[in-house]
Amino acid sequence: MKVLLRNPRREVDLAGPISITALLQRLGLNRESVLVIRGDTLVPGDAVIADDETIEVRPVISGGSR
Repeated sequence: MKVLLRNPRREVDLAGPISITALLQRLGLNRESVLVIRGDTLVPGDAVIADDETIEVRPVISGGSR
């Protein structure tokens, strides 16, 4: 599978299938601090990603109102 990581931008190829939770553990990322996206859809932590898929991992960005 292809994993597109943002901030810093990089690309990682990993073998699948693998659950989102296991994938993030392997990458050393906290599930609460990132969004996982497949196509245009947010992916839950218990989803399994196949070997031939591409996902994007983006950091959660929060902001306040003025």
